[in-house]
Amino acid sequence: MLAVLSVEARKLNRSLALVLATAAPSLIAVFLFFNILRGKPPGPPWEMLMQSSAGIWAFFMLPMSVTALTALVAHMEHGPKSWDHLRALPVSRWKLYAAKALCVLAIVAAMSAAVLGMAWLSATAATAIKPELAPTGPLDLMHHARTLTMILGASLLLIAIQLWTALRFSSFVPGLAVGIGGTFFAVVATSAKQGVFLPWQMPVNMMASEAWRVQTALALGGGLGLVALIAMVVHLARREVL
Repeated sequence: MLAVLSVEARKLNRSLALVLATAAPSLIAVFLFFNILRGKPPGPPWEMLMQSSAGIWAFFMLPMSVTALTALVAHMEHGPKSWDHLRALPVSRWKLYAAKALCVLAIVAAMSAAVLGMAWLSATAATAIKPELAPTGPLDLMHHARTLTMILGASLLLIAIQLWTALRFSSFVPGLAVGIGGTFFAVVATSAKQGVFLPWQMPVNMMASEAWRVQTALALGGGLGLVALIAMVVHLARREVL
């Protein structure tokens, strides 16, 4: 399994995955940077800044990044039509798909960490330009890291659906359609109570004030996400043609 993971990592290193993983958190950081600079003294509370960055990530950037990332990971095999070669190798087929799932999860986890780090860096950079706008109040990095970890956990079902679709169909269109459609309905149904059951809205529910929404979204997103990832690996490993 380690050998398969190593190969997948090298493939991603030669792709645009690193650019994508850097671009999404950077855009959030740039938004925060200029938003701080356009404010007036005193500076905004650290709590508000970090919550804003996590909210943007969970609400929009994470779903769209997962859509792009899963399409990229799948196209590395669909594009050159290399599935037949891979599946003919003396390696259990399930390992091929499990490795791709683990790599996607690792990249999304790294992006989540980057959101936290870049949000802090953007506020620090803005403060260097206008010291009077320095963020106020305590900065509890562990609390915000925990929130981002919960967002990652709640996004497992979303990731499973996107990756399953991207790997199942050789065209990138179905995966993009699912991702764009899911994000659209998550945006327009933001205030709906039923939104807690929508995979694309589960991550942002980690920041809800109602405890039941947080618990429900985390249980469904994380629990069903793990089940869906396992089902994806089993299903794709049994297929003869992709």
